[in-house]
Amino acid sequence: MENTFPPALVERINASKTDGVRAEFLKVGGVKMAESSGYALIIDRISQDIPFYRAYLKNAVLTGTPVINNPFWWSADDKFFNYSLATKLGVAIPATVVLPHKEHPPDTTSQSMRNLIYPLNWQEIFEYVGFPAFLKPHAGGGWKHVYKVHSPDEFFHHYNQTGSLCMTLQRGVEFEEYFRCYVVGQEKVHIMRYDPRAPFHERYVRGNPPASPQLRDRMIRDAANLCRALGYDLNTVEFAVEGGVPYAIDFLNPAPDADVNSVGRDNFEWVVNEVAEFAIWKALRPEDPSRELHWASFLSSHAPARQGRKGIEKKGAAEA
Repeated sequence: MENTFPPALVERINASKTDGVRAEFLKVGGVKMAESSGYALIIDRISQDIPFYRAYLKNAVLTGTPVINNPFWWSADDKFFNYSLATKLGVAIPATVVLPHKEHPPDTTSQSMRNLIYPLNWQEIFEYVGFPAFLKPHAGGGWKHVYKVHSPDEFFHHYNQTGSLCMTLQRGVEFEEYFRCYVVGQEKVHIMRYDPRAPFHERYVRGNPPASPQLRDRMIRDAANLCRALGYDLNTVEFAVEGGVPYAIDFLNPAPDADVNSVGRDNFEWVVNEVAEFAIWKALRPEDPSRELHWASFLSSHAPARQGRKGIEKKGAAEA
């Protein structure tokens, strides 16, 4: 619903006067199946809230239009999976556990949950995560349904109010510094000092003083690696720094805040310029329909050796 970034982006792209490129606000009505969108590129800022737009964008990708960000990856992701993926990539992540729903999801019963260990071994979970910790949804954003808890009693007080939401419990990083990074095109990284404890409109700290070279380099590397693995061309990655270690806290933000009134003029100008340049480049670049952006390629060093069918069959026979 913000209304500063989109018009500024359209204006910046058109001001470039690039041959063959013109930006405009997309208009869409009823969508015919498998019909081309007619665009060389679409930038998505709203489909996370409106399923109709998500369906339209998937159809657009199917018919050859690249979308920033890829609606298929975006639909598939959740924060818990992303934490696990980041750990495989060597990015520092606080200890995290995904928890069963406090209440049965709609149209399910205890019979649906018969594979669930009950009661859970809460002591083991609390020892693994530690306190303080954050109880937060495994998907979603905007700091909705996020609770900081300091004890089992506080945890259960909030957990008992989460209904059918799927929640995670994550160790609370006692950070000395906190940064939010714009990542554009899976390569360009802009580090912004950020204070998640401040009122929303005061969270971006003016000036963005540089961190130590080692910390800065690691945040740039980790942020870019995460976005390449996730296939996101526009994202923000948040790091909480504790003991010199940047822990990636939140990096599922494919429609990141870019409102000039919250991010500040300098940060706003950076993201408008970089997204405009990247969008022009991507719109003019022929897409290879066989190219698969795939997070699994980042895990090749962790994956077990692949066996042929005969090897699998022999193993099965031996085990039998």
